[in-house]
Amino acid sequence: MDPERQWSDLKAALVAPSEQAHGPDAAAGAKRMFASTSMKTSGKMFAFLQRKQRLVVKLPELRVNELIAAGAGERYDPGDGRLQREWVVVTANESHVWLKLATEAEAYVANR
Repeated sequence: MDPERQWSDLKAALVAPSEQAHGPDAAAGAKRMFASTSMKTSGKMFAFLQRKQRLVVKLPELRVNELIAAGAGERYDPGDGRLQREWVVVTANESHVWLKLATEAEAYVANR
């Protein structure tokens, strides 16, 4: 599936159902950050679509390490050579994987 379409479907699945569940930004939809379209919960970003058309999510460092070790992700580099310990670029391109990890990221960010 086209990454832009996947992102649109993911945004609809996570942001549209409930403004209360997704904070005050839900009504406005996705926001831009890291030069990419991002999703937020309670004003904090938890996922975005990287310019290379790959999903990037915020998860606990241990979970990021697990995904990298399993070959399911790469540590995110915002372009300045500093790898981010809580951000992972998802290597899978399947919608169900994106939804699972984005949902996990949303819960992680919401509970911080």
